[in-house]
Amino acid sequence: MKQGLYTIAENVPLTHNIYKMKLVGDTSECARPGQFINILIDGLFLRRPISVADYDEQSITIIYKVVGKGTAAMKKMKVGDTLDVLTGLGNGYDTSCSGDKPLLMGAGVGVPPLYKLAKELVSQGKTVKVLIGFHSASDVFLADDFAAIGADVTVVTSDGSAGKKGRVTQYMEDYTHVYACGPEGMLKSVYENCTTSAQLSFEERMGCGFGACMGCSCKTVTGYKRICKDGPVLFKEEILWQTQK
Repeated sequence: MKQGLYTIAENVPLTHNIYKMKLVGDTSECARPGQFINILIDGLFLRRPISVADYDEQSITIIYKVVGKGTAAMKKMKVGDTLDVLTGLGNGYDTSCSGDKPLLMGAGVGVPPLYKLAKELVSQGKTVKVLIGFHSASDVFLADDFAAIGADVTVVTSDGSAGKKGRVTQYMEDYTHVYACGPEGMLKSVYENCTTSAQLSFEERMGCGFGACMGCSCKTVTGYKRICKDGPVLFKEEILWQTQK
């Protein structure tokens, strides 16, 4: 984990309530896809944890949904503004066990962390399938970006206004490993329908964001784990669903 000041290089809408922000600064602590950052916002006590969609040697890209005071303030930030950010948080996804045909599954704001993951798996020569779910056509984002890097993309919408109709878990087939991120209901469905091992990234309310407060702990087969530090990614085999909030 590292704290530093980052300069906003981009802050643009992708849909009516989804924004993409590019931050320029030290990315040395970014080690795996699936990690997150924690942003300090003036006037608010708790930092805002946001998953990392992409990173390189000079910048971090996040995609966030405007849902409260923190993200509403972020929406108004301008290019050139600076932010106090903690980077390198969370364990991220392990790409070493993906097999030849990994399946990446996300819904809503669970989609962004899968983008860097897809880039890494494609670069390793894997046949990457991406299943991403949204409420309707107006909510869809990143589909073209996944396709542009060589992933096989399937969009699923609840109302059928774009892509296939239904839930992403209805379209799981022909894969060697599953990577997923999204609301708990979706993750539980992935768990129940997955025929291989899987890595599930949990969305959880956090206090400190780096494991000190134990506010986001959950029980696993090996005891309590902190979603912010020991997670947010947990393997399918260690999850005890009856203890999830």
